[in-house]
Amino acid sequence: MSCGAHRATVPGGARLFHRIFTRLGIQARPPRFEVEWYPYANLVHTIRLREDTAFVRISDVLRHSPQSVLEASAALLLARLYRRRAPRYLAERYREFVQHSATRRHIARMRRARGRRVTCGPRDLAHPLEPLFVRLNREYFSGRLRRPHLGWSVHPWRRQLGIFDAGVDQIVLNCWLDRDGVPECAVAYVLYHEMLHVKHPVRRARCGLQAHSVEFRREEKRFAEYEKARRILERLA
Repeated sequence: MSCGAHRATVPGGARLFHRIFTRLGIQARPPRFEVEWYPYANLVHTIRLREDTAFVRISDVLRHSPQSVLEASAALLLARLYRRRAPRYLAERYREFVQHSATRRHIARMRRARGRRVTCGPRDLAHPLEPLFVRLNREYFSGRLRRPHLGWSVHPWRRQLGIFDAGVDQIVLNCWLDRDGVPECAVAYVLYHEMLHVKHPVRRARCGLQAHSVEFRREEKRFAEYEKARRILERLA
């Protein structure tokens, strides 16, 4: 089924955006709003202004959310478009909704259903990941950590060495590491770090979502060549 089959106008969406436009005190002529649900694979919303019409796509994750959450998403989109600051109470309301465990479970289901794994290039040239995962699993997790999909990025990344995407159950490492000039202990450390994300999922904390808990950091330092690997990666950066 095509994505277009899931798209639908947001009931009362245009009126809602006009109301928030006025509430933000934007000194401009309000555009005509066309607001639709869109089947993104994540909690994504977009707004594009073309002449006198603003085309808005709201993730259908919000389809059954409270009205205040829709108002908050409208405020954040309009604030970004017109370079305004969204009211703090609306920004906090949206943040609370996003961080709620039920919302995160819903997003994870959407990611599994709609998300696509990173297409991996023909790698494993210098550092095959599967045997490395098996060894790390045996040494640090008693062989009990489930194995997600493993792969290398198609193109080198500028800022990330690796990532675990829980939505599509995939660990991807920066293909820049898959070369003879990079010691295996450095690659093993990056893979071990992402394996810890499999064991320690992102969770709520006072300051928001927490990816690196105290337990995570404690286990990370159990890596046998922790300091050496970090020095190597800093030198290679």
